[in-house]
Amino acid sequence: MGRSRRTLPEELLLLALDPTTGTTAQPQSLDLGLAGAQLVELALAGRIAPDGDRIAVVAPRPTGDPTLDCALELLRRRGAPVRAVHWIGGPRLGLRQTYLSHLERCGMVHAVAGQMCGVLPTTRYQATDTEISREIRARLDSAIRTGVPPDPRTAALAALAHAVGLGKHLYPGNEGRSSRSRLRDLIRHDPMGGLVAHAVMDVQNGAAAQPRRNPAPPGRQAAGGARSAAEPARGVPMQPHRGSMARVPAH
Repeated sequence: MGRSRRTLPEELLLLALDPTTGTTAQPQSLDLGLAGAQLVELALAGRIAPDGDRIAVVAPRPTGDPTLDCALELLRRRGAPVRAVHWIGGPRLGLRQTYLSHLERCGMVHAVAGQMCGVLPTTRYQATDTEISREIRARLDSAIRTGVPPDPRTAALAALAHAVGLGKHLYPGNEGRSSRSRLRDLIRHDPMGGLVAHAVMDVQNGAAAQPRRNPAPPGRQAAGGARSAAEPARGVPMQPHRGSMARVPAH
């Protein structure tokens, strides 16, 4: 994909990069968000589609992006539609490093070697073109400030940013509280982004999403109406997520 068309995982990662420290905010939840962003990008490309709380492959032809095509092929091999929460909660070893290395090859970031405690080698990533990061941030700011429904890509980016906890990174302190609230509200403008964002939050909460039903309060039947789409489902415990790349393991 050309540089004029950045993918959602790339944009989410650039949003999370701290321009001062060269580290990523919310590293563990960001790994989940990148896996979710791949699903949204594949949906925008017409390769997959939501099927209830599951993801179905509708067009298995490659997109031309190697990392997205790898995810698409894994989904295709599943045969049947897979629950978004199960896909996002699976092992994602090296996914964040894969995207950082990709951004470095494209000249959008550069690696800075260092040491932790004077012994352990570390690598930080600094944006080489801050205009790109500012443009991505400006889209979110505009959607928050104007209240005009954003395009599906921006809505999905907002949903993922909220889901992985970037709100406090992007809009810190008490003065950013209203912006964080509006960022969360943008989740309703893209169904696929909303589905994926809720799946990301479900995995972080240690719950496998179940088919959404009418929950009945103790001692009486529920008063009717399905659970709000904005309320994360609760279910059986998930396996602990093993995809964190804070130590940059090999892919």
